[in-house]
Amino acid sequence: MTETAPNMPLLLADAKRWFDEALMASMSAAGERPLTAAQGQVFAALDTEGTTVAELARRLGVTRQTAHQAVHALLGMGLLEQVPDPSSARNRLIRITAEGTRAHRRAQSVLALVEAALAERIGKDCVDALRHALTLPRGEPPLVEAP
Repeated sequence: MTETAPNMPLLLADAKRWFDEALMASMSAAGERPLTAAQGQVFAALDTEGTTVAELARRLGVTRQTAHQAVHALLGMGLLEQVPDPSSARNRLIRITAEGTRAHRRAQSVLALVEAALAERIGKDCVDALRHALTLPRGEPPLVEAP
């Protein structure tokens, strides 16, 4: 029986997990408070002026409850803050604090070093090609007929 190659979503998920593990271990070794991968993703989804939990959930592709749990933990760590939404009395905006900005910048620096380590292992041309391929426009997800 021949073994089939892993599908693309599995390969992409494995690569993301590799980066997440390197980031978490490196940040922990540097004395930073540990964050889950989901908590780390919140930072990438935040707008400078603040973002509602509902919008964070949409951007992250998770339920509001899941987004709220991640935000709540980050609020407790002092990395995020809640402020009134000037456009709606019912909503609150989630914003990054000064401490959160510092930790986020450090994480971005660590990720750059992890990417450089990957380039040493698989070659800069491969990393550049991968980055280029992943930034090409893909259009809307296709609707295909299942075999």
